[in-house]
Amino acid sequence: MPLKILVVDDSALMRKHLVSLFKDEGFEVQIARTGREALIELPLFRPDVVTLDINMPEMDGLTALSHIMTEQPTPTVMVSSLTEKGALATLEALAMGAVDYIPKPGGTISLSINSIADTIVDKVKIAARARIKGQAPRQNAAPATNPPSRTPAARPSAKPAAAPAVARPSAPPVRRPAGPVTAAPIRVAPRSYATASGPFGLVLIGVSTGGPRALEEILPGLPADLPWPVVVAQHMPAAFTASFAQRLDNLCPLKVKEATSMEELRPGTVTIARGGADLTIGRRGGRLVSIIQPESPRFTWHPSVELLVSSALEVVPPRDLVAVQLTGMGHDGADAMAALKLGGGRTIAESEETAVVFGMPAELIRRDGASIVLPSGKIAGHIRQWLRRPA
Repeated sequence: MPLKILVVDDSALMRKHLVSLFKDEGFEVQIARTGREALIELPLFRPDVVTLDINMPEMDGLTALSHIMTEQPTPTVMVSSLTEKGALATLEALAMGAVDYIPKPGGTISLSINSIADTIVDKVKIAARARIKGQAPRQNAAPATNPPSRTPAARPSAKPAAAPAVARPSAPPVRRPAGPVTAAPIRVAPRSYATASGPFGLVLIGVSTGGPRALEEILPGLPADLPWPVVVAQHMPAAFTASFAQRLDNLCPLKVKEATSMEELRPGTVTIARGGADLTIGRRGGRLVSIIQPESPRFTWHPSVELLVSSALEVVPPRDLVAVQLTGMGHDGADAMAALKLGGGRTIAESEETAVVFGMPAELIRRDGASIVLPSGKIAGHIRQWLRRPA
């Protein structure tokens, strides 16, 4: 059956472009001009995915999203301008349960949407397979009988409830992906090294689709006196990462900041890789530092998790590294994290029951690269446990 897409946007031009794009892909499409219309169409059309504009009259996208996630949880992709205001609203939407976002080229809709047509289609297809909290299986879901509320509901808390505890699944057999490996051969640092402030390791986190909400659950669970620095590669455009770092800083005991230049990595801090670039780990004068560099054409996703982890392996012994692979599509970081575990380091893969998209963690597990598989609600506690005692 074709995917059913509900396009919600007050711009006739934006609706025209998206409807044409989705119909060309064979999708079944319905439109709504406002958030209120969307809430009426939702139980009637029962879409697989909603694309939802943030700025609309009568009922804005955030208010409409709160209704959707409460009344009929449905994978939702926000349509956002690449501005600071648009970034803040988009991050709030992701925390509320939106799967992903579509950037408006130049901040407004134009013919240049054709330049990101493939990205839009891919995001919608991924969203259709995403795990949404509270979503019933389509074939078992009963039609809604009550009309949607006509008054805006209170927006839900940005911090999601902790995931239920699950048993660790047995390790699946190793399976290497078909085709060439994107990463260069991974060099491993010697087992002894020191920094100017003494020896310590790094916690490296890789994440993509569904990541902002996962990080908002995990990072606040790490204490201000965490003995190792944390570095995060979240696939995100350049316009969003500064706002995202500020949002996390307000939520976390740790200091959270966007990487802006070559900086020393210090315990008690979280560094968010800047969007539109890659981040590597190096040593300068005995100190571990973060280094910003242009997006490498050798890698598909950016900021690249694979490049972050492989660069860390060149300057830090694997036993002094912890790598965490969270929700996202693709395999970014799986090769380097598997090499890290093989060299004696420790890795965590987010479990399928909490990952919005299980692609990245699944690829790490398939490579026998996960030391342990955990739901998102248990990851911070396990990191604390590992760092309280010698490896």
